[in-house]
Amino acid sequence: MFPAAPVADVGIQAVMEDATGASVGLWQPGTFPGFTTLEEHGAPSWFELYARDYAAAVTFYSSVFEMKAKVISDSDEFRYTTLLASGDVEVAGIVDANATLPEHVRGSWMTYWEVDDVDRSAALVQSLGGSLSAGPSDSPYGRIADVADPSGARFKLRTRNS
Repeated sequence: MFPAAPVADVGIQAVMEDATGASVGLWQPGTFPGFTTLEEHGAPSWFELYARDYAAAVTFYSSVFEMKAKVISDSDEFRYTTLLASGDVEVAGIVDANATLPEHVRGSWMTYWEVDDVDRSAALVQSLGGSLSAGPSDSPYGRIADVADPSGARFKLRTRNS
């Protein structure tokens, strides 16, 4: 979609479409490492692919990025695999969304942003012209809200369980 291109001396970027049709950006560091903080207030805390072709997505990402795939659930009701980076650190998840995505909607990545208070942050999103699609609600992974900015770009807010 956007071939590998240098960004001055800071790194090389590209945007590609994966084997399932979802877009993903790539970054090769130069003088700028990219983001290096995870799971702190205001930083990304999780990445999740809602895939139309779950099996193809798992194979694609585990192969291209040389990550281990760890099956969390494999039933007709819920298929989910996490991707593990070096040191067996879970960095992303892939969910089988074929049955839940509307026919005209391609699979896509969702970024979760860590916040200190999901309820307060979700209310702030709405007061600034954004919208709330789901939550806030509790999950085994923390309190989560599905929101969108004023232009409709969706993301999730998360406060990890203490």
